[in-house]
Amino acid sequence: MNKTFCIAGPVVASKHYCLSLRLNSQELHRLIDEEKYFILHAPRQTGKTTAILNFVQQLNSEGKYIALYINIEPAQAARNDISAGLRSIFSECKGWIRQILGSDSPLYPLILEFSELQNPSGGALGDFLRQASEALSSPLILFVDEIDSLVGDTLISVLRQLRSGYVARPRFFPQSVCLMGVRDVRDYRIWSPEQGVFVLGGSAFNIKAKSLTLANFSPAEVAALYQQHTDATGQAFTPEAIEYAFYLTQGQPWLVNALAQEACFELVTDRSQSITKEVIDRAKEVLILRRDTHLDVLIDRLSEERVRRIIQMIILGEGEGANVSTDDLSYVRDLGLVTQKGMAIANPIYQEIIPRELSLVQQAKLEGLVDRRPFIRADGSLDMRLLLEKFGQFYREQSSAWIEVLEFKEIGPHILLLAFLQRIINGGGSIHREYALGRKRVDLLVVWKNQRIVIELKIRRGEKSVEEGLVQTAGYMGTSQATEGHLVVFDQSPEKSWDEKIFTRQEDVEGKTIAVWGL
Repeated sequence: MNKTFCIAGPVVASKHYCLSLRLNSQELHRLIDEEKYFILHAPRQTGKTTAILNFVQQLNSEGKYIALYINIEPAQAARNDISAGLRSIFSECKGWIRQILGSDSPLYPLILEFSELQNPSGGALGDFLRQASEALSSPLILFVDEIDSLVGDTLISVLRQLRSGYVARPRFFPQSVCLMGVRDVRDYRIWSPEQGVFVLGGSAFNIKAKSLTLANFSPAEVAALYQQHTDATGQAFTPEAIEYAFYLTQGQPWLVNALAQEACFELVTDRSQSITKEVIDRAKEVLILRRDTHLDVLIDRLSEERVRRIIQMIILGEGEGANVSTDDLSYVRDLGLVTQKGMAIANPIYQEIIPRELSLVQQAKLEGLVDRRPFIRADGSLDMRLLLEKFGQFYREQSSAWIEVLEFKEIGPHILLLAFLQRIINGGGSIHREYALGRKRVDLLVVWKNQRIVIELKIRRGEKSVEEGLVQTAGYMGTSQATEGHLVVFDQSPEKSWDEKIFTRQEDVEGKTIAVWGL
């Protein structure tokens, strides 16, 4: 059977190219030997489930312990109905016990008994784990996946039942338990309707010894994964393609696999042709436009208020004095949206998707209002000066009404300009975006045929904004080998009239000619 790159569900070694040893096996063995309860958290589709299923298989083959994995995500639907949640968990346990340990395991008749309970009590899970541990000849090691998919009182109940049995381990309760999810249990703020208060996950599960995470692929691991395809088919990846794939993804496992799957199995199916940087770039565009489930889930997060706060700060680039909530920052980092160090979007693909998504509705509305043809010169080149001039007119006439309906009002001017640009550029060129907290601007690079046009976006914060923007624009023009440069400064002062805000002039800075647009 020919292997492919995995872009849905856990990796199956017989079907997919995969990397082994993504977890520190020695550390896991130590935690289990020391009878610890611990956490494994990482963003979705980074390989947690695959790694742990492989480790469970390894543990069971060694014979010292009996390891069981269960995925309890289906219990999410029960929300605060504890009995319904436990019935769902027991149903899932039944399937996983049969799959991992077999129907001849002593646990199988036991789980059949518990799964038939119509109204399990709030302590039924603890009872099952006590009886299961007692029935086995070796200590039980339990891995619980998607723990943070549970909601409210059901989650609190599960955490407290695990905590309650902790003192009975290893003879009468699992010797070691690993809870797996997107977030660390200490960051849970669980609303309990029954108690009428928020319960912190750390207090409900204060027996946790350690929190582990799963790192993204390194450049060497990306190369090793892609080499498996080369070894199997003879189709090579150029060094530049591998380097560019890592740059675009920063090693995010799903993105690494999705780029290669699109490149090798859709764009270039002739195995005698190498996968080049240009092919990877085309694959990136396909992924962004197609909005696969992984990216759709990412986009859906933008509707959450705490995500919106952080993303808005990053796009504005206002680092000094920014009031960043530690909880909000921890949340978006656990989701994989933001880098673990500093405050920037996690990778260039997400960095491009986010502003595109934020301006998607505006792009659709502009479709009937803006014709791209006037901005294309007779020789096929793009007239960026005319484009920005027309945008200035549109912004003056329409911005108040358009920004008012946006969720991201503070970055409304940026969203409108991005929508306007995307409407004109789509199909003929591309827009590359760079932004991060503390940069105080958004860097845009428009590539159109042989043109490389830099556009810097800034919010006016006094007289120095234009001076700083000119230096920043000149610098970015140099690093991006731009043929043209523009600085757009949005003045949101309510006291000023449009005539005071809107201006156009030309400046020469560090040997670069820059058009300055006040809006």
